[in-house]
Amino acid sequence: MSHVHNTNEACCTIPPVHSDYTPKGSYRPYGGFGKVYVAGEKSDLALVTVYDIFGFKPQTQQGADILASELKAQVFMPDFFEPSEPFPSEKYPPKTEQEKQELQAFFGGPASPPAALAKLIGIGKALKNDGYKFVGAIGLCWGGKVVMLAGSADDTPLDAISIVHPAMLSSGDAENLRVPLGIYSSRDEPKDQHDEIVRIIAKNPFANKNDSKIWSNMFHGWAAARANLEDKENKAEFENLYSRVIKFFKNAQ
Repeated sequence: MSHVHNTNEACCTIPPVHSDYTPKGSYRPYGGFGKVYVAGEKSDLALVTVYDIFGFKPQTQQGADILASELKAQVFMPDFFEPSEPFPSEKYPPKTEQEKQELQAFFGGPASPPAALAKLIGIGKALKNDGYKFVGAIGLCWGGKVVMLAGSADDTPLDAISIVHPAMLSSGDAENLRVPLGIYSSRDEPKDQHDEIVRIIAKNPFANKNDSKIWSNMFHGWAAARANLEDKENKAEFENLYSRVIKFFKNAQ
């Protein structure tokens, strides 16, 4: 799990990543949501992407498109904040006291993790009812918290979860994990919590399906809405991250 990946490895295995990306999927209502970005064709494998607080962004959708094409999966990215709007990227990180309060209100309202958890469990069950045999979830930043909670739920319909530069990282969330976990952190997440989660899940019966890595050269958000794909290093590590997630979900099936 700790071996270093060659930076160029991803370039040979996933489609090239673009800074001016046009998403390939389409929007439709599904699983209790009015708007879901859907990429890929129906197969036995479904993945739910839980985006970050900035909502639908080309970088995040490009990640979903890569997972769909390389895993031969259908990927669903619901609008978890409907009927509200995502958090405005120009107000992050918050600079004034008012912006800090707005961010807190957002986490307490549209981005409340317990509310999002219920929605994620709902769409996961809808996918299982529709005949998808394997349902995974990937959570980015804020979405990582939601996905982590779902992986521990008694009634989880999920078969494996992956969290990428996860927000509100807490080792307590790993205590009752029921499915394999791929945890991928940046230098900005608490390393002690990351390491403790890895230690906890190493004792799980499915430990051989878990995966973990810390990208110490990357910042919180490098593989989602805050990715700067015009930056050579960010682009390479974006590709490496998605290659790693693809391998994780292949191994978890």
